[in-house]
Amino acid sequence: MSEIKKSVFDAMPQDLSDEFFELIAGNDEVKIERIISRGHTSPETGWYDQAQHEWVIVLQGEGEITFADGRIIKLGVGEHINIPAHCKHKVSWTKPDEETVWLAVFYS
Repeated sequence: MSEIKKSVFDAMPQDLSDEFFELIAGNDEVKIERIISRGHTSPETGWYDQAQHEWVIVLQGEGEITFADGRIIKLGVGEHINIPAHCKHKVSWTKPDEETVWLAVFYS
């Protein structure tokens, strides 16, 4: 087993023309992703509608998540939310002038 110490702020991508997704750890039951946004949002059409629950925290920056029922949740540093499986949502705003670093945990 690899026990290399890392930071979620290591190896920040220089080119953020697209939102950056990185699998940090996972198995069949749990997946942990680092997501880096800079002004990125979800596509205008369609919603995330995942089979797993998603717990997400903002480690740097700010972002907004919009739900299909119209709710908008703004998250800042240290704030987190648990999104139940099949709860349709999308990222509707992230800071355009600063990286927003998210940590997302997908679980059954």
